Amino acid sequence: MTLVKAVAFALFFLVTACSEQTGVRSAGSTLDQILGRDLSPEQVVRNFDPEQVARGQALFRKNCAVCHGQDAEGTPDWRKPLENGRYPPPPLNGTAHDWHHSTEELKRFILSGGPAGEGRMPGWEGILKDQEIDDILVWIKSLWPDEVYQGWYTRIENR
Repeated sequence: MTLVKAVAFALFFLVTACSEQTGVRSAGSTLDQILGRDLSPEQVVRNFDPEQVARGQALFRKNCAVCHGQDAEGTPDWRKPLENGRYPPPPLNGTAHDWHHSTEELKRFILSGGPAGEGRMPGWEGILKDQEIDDILVWIKSLWPDEVYQGWYTRIENR
């Protein structure tokens, strides 16, 4: 065993004994700090209602899939502007920039269309009800990979 590993091992047991007595920190997080490891934020758990996810999927496919694809995969070459200078519909499955926006911003884009000048998404205000938009957004977020959802939630949604 190398000296570094031996010291880390000894510190682990020392910290474990101290933290059990004081209840201040977990041994793992303290050991990570001692060894200079990056600490990741606590994992965000998605507690989506499966019925809401299913409603959102059905509503998305009925209203949004004609542009964004059946599984929110977007348009091929969505990063390349069209001849009119506007961009085609992007993916909404966590592989584009949808997760750069808060839920309120995403809802505003759906209601008002947009973002202004960048795309050609129509506004859905008066067509989709608030609950329907919420259902669609929950389905979209359910598609995002865990790392994307984690980053979005901790950096954008829960600031």
